[in-house]
Amino acid sequence: MTQSHLPPRYWGYAVLHSVFIMNRVPSNAIQGEIPFTALHNKLPDLSQLKVFGSLCYVSNQDHHRSKLDHRARKCVYLGVKLGMKGSPVDHTSSPTSPIDNDQQNDPTSPISIPPPESPPTIPLRKSTRTSKPPSHLLDYHYNSITHTTPYPISHFISHDNLSPSYSTYCLSLLTNKEPDSYAEASKHDCWTKAMQHEFTALANNNTWIIVDLPAGVKPIGNKLVYKIKRKVDGSIDRYKARLVAKGYNQVEGVDYFQTFSLVARMTTIKTVLVIATIQNWHIHQLDVDNAFLHGDLDEDVYMKIPQGLQGTVDNQVCKLTKSLYGLKQASRKWYEKSSKFLITIGYTQMPSDPTLFTKSTKDSFTTLLVYVGDIVLTRTNLAEIEDAKSHLHKAFGIKDIGTLKFFLGLEVAHSQQSITLCQRKYCLDLLTKTGTLGCKPSSVPMDPSNRLHHDDSEPYPNITEYRALVGKLLYLTSTRPDIAFPVLQLSQFLDAPTSAHFKAAQKVLRYLKGNPGTGLFFPRNSSLQLMGFSDADWGGCPDSRRSITGYCFFIGQSLICWKSKKQLTVSKSSSEAEYRALASATCELQWLSYLLRDLQIHTDKLPALYCDSQSALHIATNPVFHERTKHLDIDCHIVRERLQEGLMKLLPISGYNQLADILTKALHPANFHRLFSKLGLINIFRPQLEGV
Repeated sequence: MTQSHLPPRYWGYAVLHSVFIMNRVPSNAIQGEIPFTALHNKLPDLSQLKVFGSLCYVSNQDHHRSKLDHRARKCVYLGVKLGMKGSPVDHTSSPTSPIDNDQQNDPTSPISIPPPESPPTIPLRKSTRTSKPPSHLLDYHYNSITHTTPYPISHFISHDNLSPSYSTYCLSLLTNKEPDSYAEASKHDCWTKAMQHEFTALANNNTWIIVDLPAGVKPIGNKLVYKIKRKVDGSIDRYKARLVAKGYNQVEGVDYFQTFSLVARMTTIKTVLVIATIQNWHIHQLDVDNAFLHGDLDEDVYMKIPQGLQGTVDNQVCKLTKSLYGLKQASRKWYEKSSKFLITIGYTQMPSDPTLFTKSTKDSFTTLLVYVGDIVLTRTNLAEIEDAKSHLHKAFGIKDIGTLKFFLGLEVAHSQQSITLCQRKYCLDLLTKTGTLGCKPSSVPMDPSNRLHHDDSEPYPNITEYRALVGKLLYLTSTRPDIAFPVLQLSQFLDAPTSAHFKAAQKVLRYLKGNPGTGLFFPRNSSLQLMGFSDADWGGCPDSRRSITGYCFFIGQSLICWKSKKQLTVSKSSSEAEYRALASATCELQWLSYLLRDLQIHTDKLPALYCDSQSALHIATNPVFHERTKHLDIDCHIVRERLQEGLMKLLPISGYNQLADILTKALHPANFHRLFSKLGLINIFRPQLEGV
């Protein structure tokens, strides 16, 4: 205090600074060691240490500061404040009463400390501009917004378009986090009971027998997966713990042979929902209890003892007698058993999609769609639906979930006017896991000036992370045709992604942040006519110079399928590229016609396929054979053949109105959003704010 010539009121700071120095110099009390090092096992950081009472400068935060005013003012250093980079200082020194040069040069001279300044007497100007929430917060859900935000919560997301019951259901999906590991789940009674219930069900089903590990056998591992099952109103029905075998450790020819099993195509699911919407059918969902456990194993499969299973000793394993989730052959075994049973109770397996079963009577028509253990049941008559549920419950044991609302990550919203389909929860989970939930949104999913290719830029270090991200984005394209083309581009570099490719993937995530609730809109007053759009981008791939095929199909106003894919061969002209795209679209149209026939949908109008290439239409409608067409593959002429058979009609369309253009190239914001609005996509969670 004497050396710094500070007033006595600063004695506390001097004591703290002295103790700070004592803890950072060698001490005889601990044999010459430094106290800080003895406590923290590392050397102290002395970069912020200064002489107590020395001159220092503090930035001037005066709001009325002009360009010619001082940017900092002189103060006196009072020590180091723990937990902060900044230091406590004496603010009584100011540029208006500086310390003279003699005082600065002579450490023994007293420092003159003038009284503190009076505050600014001029009130600060407050902007009269209407405040609006930032764009990157528009689609935040309620649980992520605190009440301390300066904007009302209702400004961030609007549920005005939702009924109170469905709004509650949507919000409930974002609550109650599911555990990721056994260690986390075992801390909660609800999950402990769920695990015990799973082990009891497996024991009652005689899924395995406990045996000693045979010599030379390497058992496969297992993992418990946790899932919250909800009721129709969104409330928790039960906590489900499912034991899953690590089938990727199985050896072909030893513990498995045939693995192929059918699952319903997403296009089939959307088509059934569209037809049910237009025809006002009842749509119910069933969940088969432990579906895979009903299959019988023919191979010897040994599995490690699951975590939490009591009554076993070392060197013992589970020898599986029934199939288990995760086994390579489990899905095949379940499909064989379930399909045979459905045929015995009167259902017919459809040739267009073997996972689609129908049952027709004089008074009603039933469709039953199987996707592993989940079943979608639609019927014109509720009594027939209850009869089907009764048969399935007796055979396998099912849980009647009621009206379809959440299926394979798809959120289904019902109203008097329409049904909407989206993956909002899946999208928000993806943004959360990738750390981009708070990022600045982008208006388009891909920069039109950035043509991705195999470049020589810096390789991305985490290839697994890139592949996992692209895989999750691929599943999101089930309801998001607006990101189909960017995801196609990203999936071409899974072998050796670069930082530029990962940056493009981040661009897609930023776009999704702006509208995570976007999905498909199926109006009830739509027609049943099938129509499609076909387009191609000639030489769209910079590496191989192959063209990009894009097509999409509608039933009335409802979008049911789309495709963005690189062609297999190089096209010599844009006409050839367009003709090859027409061939791919024709094959899809033919299959959709078969599917509609199996669903007993008949219309007076022929399916229409629109193309914006006059030369491709000319090749399809005329038996042209000359230098520019003789090299076309025979399979491309399926367009001409199906046209002559009367399966469809080809119609011209301008490039401006070509909806499939969004599937073949990256577009500028104006064109992108113009085509986006015509695809029948809707964001029912979009804020209804003026100017937003």
